[in-house]
Order: sequence, then C-alpha cells, then structure tokens
Amino acid sequence: MSSKDSDERPLHIVTPLLRSVALAKHLPMCKNVYLKMENCQVSGSFKMRGFGHLCQKLKQEGCQYLVVTSSGNTGLAVASASQIIGIPCTVFLPENSPLVSAERLQKNGAQVVVKGADVTAAAMFAQEEAKKCGALYIDPMDPRVWTGHSTVVDELVMQLSDKPSVIVAAVGDGGLLTGVLKGLERAGWQDVPVVAMETVGTHCLNLSVTAKKITVLDKITSIAICLGSSVINPYLWDILPQFNVISEVVTDAQAIRSCIKFADDECTIVEPGCGASLASVYCGVLTRLHAEGKLPHLESRPAVIIVCGGRSVSLHLLQDWAKQFNVPFPST
Repeated sequence: MSSKDSDERPLHIVTPLLRSVALAKHLPMCKNVYLKMENCQVSGSFKMRGFGHLCQKLKQEGCQYLVVTSSGNTGLAVASASQIIGIPCTVFLPENSPLVSAERLQKNGAQVVVKGADVTAAAMFAQEEAKKCGALYIDPMDPRVWTGHSTVVDELVMQLSDKPSVIVAAVGDGGLLTGVLKGLERAGWQDVPVVAMETVGTHCLNLSVTAKKITVLDKITSIAICLGSSVINPYLWDILPQFNVISEVVTDAQAIRSCIKFADDECTIVEPGCGASLASVYCGVLTRLHAEGKLPHLESRPAVIIVCGGRSVSLHLLQDWAKQFNVPFPST
C-alpha cells in the first residue's frame, strides 16, 4: 500500500462472517450461528478498525510520532497502523502484561516500554513521555475510535440476508460495544439485542448496570486483561438506554473452557476476553436468555458472535490457564 493509499483507504479489512456448525450444536433452537472473525485483522483483533482509523486521521492532522498505553491489542493495532502509514510509535505496557505481548509489538516495529503496575500507571508514564518528546498520546476515548469500530456493523448489513436475532460482544472499557451501538443506529437496527459479555473481575459494565450508575471496579482480578478496564466510558453509559443491551458475566474458568473448545471446533486460538463472548454459546448464556424471553427472534433469525480476537495468547498460555482453573486440556 502506497503512502497516499494508506492516507485514504481504511487500514482494516472486511472480515469473514462464517457459519459455525459446531457452535450451532450448542444453540439448537437458533436458525444459524455466525462468527464475525475479527481475529483476521492484520493486528489480530477488532481494534485495527478503531485505532487504524484514528491513526490515519492523526497523520492527516500532521502527527509525526505516536505514544499509546496497552496491555497488548491496542498497542498491536497502533503499531500495525503506524507501520502502514509510516510514522513511529512507542507502546507502554503494564508490568502484568504477558511476555508474548512485548515480543509481538517489537516484531510489528514498535518501541516497547514495560512500566507501571497496571494500565492506569502505565498510562501516566506514557503521557509524561509523550510530553517530553513532543509525541501525541493516543486517547482510547477519542470518538474516532468508536467510529472505526462501528464499521463491523456496516459489514454485517452487507453480509447477512436478515437482521440478526442477537449480537454478542465482549466488553472492556466499552469501545467495541460503543462502536457496535453506533453501527446499529446507522443501520436502523436499534432493536437488535446486544449481549455484552464480561468476566468476573473485569465486570465494570455489569457493576454499573446493577447499581444504575457508573461504578468503578476496585481491582482487576480476571486473567482476561484485554478486558481490564476499571470503568466504562461515560459516552457508552449515556447512550445505553437507547438500545437493548443485556449485560452478562462469566467466570475465568468458563472463558478458558470456551477458548479451548473453540480451538478444537474452529482451529483458532483466541484470548480469554474473546472466550467470554464464546461462553455465551458454550456455557448456555444465550440458551438461558432465550428461555427468559429476552431473545424472541433466536429461532427465526441468525445469531452473530463477534470473535474479537487478540494476540496475547498461545497454546502454552492456554494450557497454563487450563491448569490454573482445573479446566480439561486436550492431550496430544
């Protein structure tokens, strides 16, 4: 891609929408189960949509150097985008990030600094560095990120022959969910239920929904660090009442079990955060919601699971997590 093309054409790809016979067996009342394979993005996750879009816009505004904080996937998206558009970037990783995150960021051309006990602390160091070197610090709450994420729904409109009965998405700070809701509004699909999946220990949206106000999670205790935000973005909270969003929470063990099952079923490995979305099918969440009358069109319209992806994972890590949570791991 030429420099001119990278300034004008989207940096993300149109991802496959695959019908899953394997997952449909766990949701027999559903017409079809489709997987929106965001793991196929060049950075390995849906974040290439939003952060690729933002990086393009920032370059057009004259930015020459980017600094970002990430536990992995945001950094990979920014690093991938920076390579394509031809500007350098530095990624600050918190100290609890998997080693594989730093290695993959470096392979994508990013300078990596591991500093700070968690994402919040790393962000403070990153912002200080950006000021020192005259770089632009990427704000994950920039609305242009959500605009980029919303394109996933534009593609669903083109790829599906019918309005979905439900869309399942994982939630961290709510960036993907915000994008999905913006896309649903643009498509005239505001009535489509969206099941927002979190793990226990990252469940800031569920806490807020339960308390009926934005609530800060005291501590991130889940292994799904890609979902590890202590609070959802205020814009999401403001628009939430306009849509049919159902907040659900699963355990780390359920997320890991779903990752392993998905690897067997679809020959694809994903992070525990993505496993939370897959657990909506594998662990019976959608079946229960249907029985409760919350998914009235599940028998007549397709279900869509956004496979958000993530590259902070390996077979070795999956095996370690399986041991940690006493989840069966297939023997070789």
